[in-house]
Amino acid sequence: MDNIERYGLKEQVSLLPLKPGVYQFLDKNGTVIYVGKAKSLRKRVSSYFMQNREHSAKVQVMVRHIVAIRHIVVDTETDALLLENSLIKTLQPRYNILLKDDKTYPWIVVRHEPFPRVQSTRIVNRDGSQYFGPYGSVMMQHSILEFIREVIPLRTCALNLTPEAIAKGRYSVCLQYHLGNCKGPCIGAQSEQEYGELIQMTTAILKGDLRPVRTYLIQEMERAAAALRFEMAQRYKSRIDALDNYSSKSVIVSAHITDVDVFSLLEDDEVAYCNFLRIRHGSVVGVYTIRLSTGVDTDPAQMLSLAIQHVVETIAGHLAKEVIVPFLPSAALLFDKVVFTVPKRGEKLDLLEFSLKSARIYRAEQLKNLEIKNPERHADRLLTALQQELHLEHPPRHIECFDNSNLQGSNPVASCVVFRDGKPSRKEYRHFNIKTVVGADDYASMREIVHRRYSRLQEEGSELPDLIIADGGKGQMGAIHEVLGELGLSIPIAGLAKNDRHRTSELLCGFPPRLVGIRPTSPLFHFLTRIQEEVHRFAITFHRQKRSKTFIHSELEDIEGIGSKTIETLLQHFRTVDKIRTAPTEELAALIGPAKAAKLTAHFKQKESL
Repeated sequence: MDNIERYGLKEQVSLLPLKPGVYQFLDKNGTVIYVGKAKSLRKRVSSYFMQNREHSAKVQVMVRHIVAIRHIVVDTETDALLLENSLIKTLQPRYNILLKDDKTYPWIVVRHEPFPRVQSTRIVNRDGSQYFGPYGSVMMQHSILEFIREVIPLRTCALNLTPEAIAKGRYSVCLQYHLGNCKGPCIGAQSEQEYGELIQMTTAILKGDLRPVRTYLIQEMERAAAALRFEMAQRYKSRIDALDNYSSKSVIVSAHITDVDVFSLLEDDEVAYCNFLRIRHGSVVGVYTIRLSTGVDTDPAQMLSLAIQHVVETIAGHLAKEVIVPFLPSAALLFDKVVFTVPKRGEKLDLLEFSLKSARIYRAEQLKNLEIKNPERHADRLLTALQQELHLEHPPRHIECFDNSNLQGSNPVASCVVFRDGKPSRKEYRHFNIKTVVGADDYASMREIVHRRYSRLQEEGSELPDLIIADGGKGQMGAIHEVLGELGLSIPIAGLAKNDRHRTSELLCGFPPRLVGIRPTSPLFHFLTRIQEEVHRFAITFHRQKRSKTFIHSELEDIEGIGSKTIETLLQHFRTVDKIRTAPTEELAALIGPAKAAKLTAHFKQKESL
């Protein structure tokens, strides 16, 4: 790198010790742009400046901005990990993994007050209250609150129920008391101890345990029935039914695995999503997803470790004794008395898949929101990412993609779709009938249509694309490259190759074509497959239309005495050959005359007898 000589970085690196520690890269403004940990500071830092190492584009950009290096020596790798994590949180370096947890999730809070209220909230305070969640959606939170209010008679008022206020008779009961939804603690009809027992059952429900409240409801129902209070007994019976109904609808993920925490990690090009599931008594009682900006040295184990620490510090407070993960986090040793499990099969693997599915749903929602709120920014990000992956001079705002379509060489056609600023420009789509190629020769067909397309654009002086994409691999790219050379054009070419199951599996670019490593789960990959699916759909639709038209005309034209005008009259009236075939002779005769109608009927009867 140029600046290793300019700023004397080589000398700085040579003076680093061969000991564990944390290093910091600074830019010309003295700002820390990256923090990293190392077993050996000198070996790790020197690796950034080795010319023969294949660094990502992001690393190369970062290294060009380094003008100074700081380091801190520690005793162990664990100390380095702890210090690195602390510095990243404090300094928020530009090129590190950064938490982007900007979503406030819904919680359920049991207030720290006399006769506690149970409410929804999005703010977690250290006020002595009990918080449960977070919940993946407001709907999930509301359904749990409604259920609790249906089966447990808790107060919903905002009265300050101090012993003094109750003793003075300051309050009177409200409608909820008369409906049986509250036992009247405001007038002293319920003691704090009795109310506390209801709160204990409420917290049990919020932890996923329905057994205490069921036992309580059965006892109350039997007590009411024994006292001949049948209306009250029926009310408790209804609450038991509601409990059973809620139990059957709750997200119970396992009858054998009771209390575990689950973390999964979903990576994209610049962002990763870590999902946290809290399982208690076999049910999901909390769902949370963290969004992280991936750093230059993206280490999944480090990202997972950072996410777990964030959950412990801000949400969970502690982890379950067993934590299910896709791989071991880098800081596993920091979590005392916790067993990390990487499942290979069975119910634990199912839980991991469930967590990963939640992360995918969250990511899809985030991307959809971004696209809706700011479609231009979303498109800019995709095109900039494509520019970086293909090493283009500027984002490809004008993209054209080609595809051939034929069935055993019959009716060969091709199509070109155009995308501008990341969106399909359908008015610029073009169909091509293959004119010079006999049989099924995809490469020759590609050469023909590309030559026709761009020789015409040259003649018209029209704008040429920033990027051409072939729906195919090296062969199709080679055909396009050959034609562009003949026309004296220099347009970047990429290819979307499919695997054995005919699914898009890789992106190719350059000559000779090289593989571009894009994750199949990334938004950029989805964007490219969308272009591919669009050109394929357009080509197939045109091919079917042409094949259908050819079949109709060839069958009707084979009938002696039936000319093109008669065929046109028939198709305008009946639309399809099948309807002509099944039409009564009288209807045909009224339309084209008795003689021609007889010929048609005789033709179709002869075909049926074969």
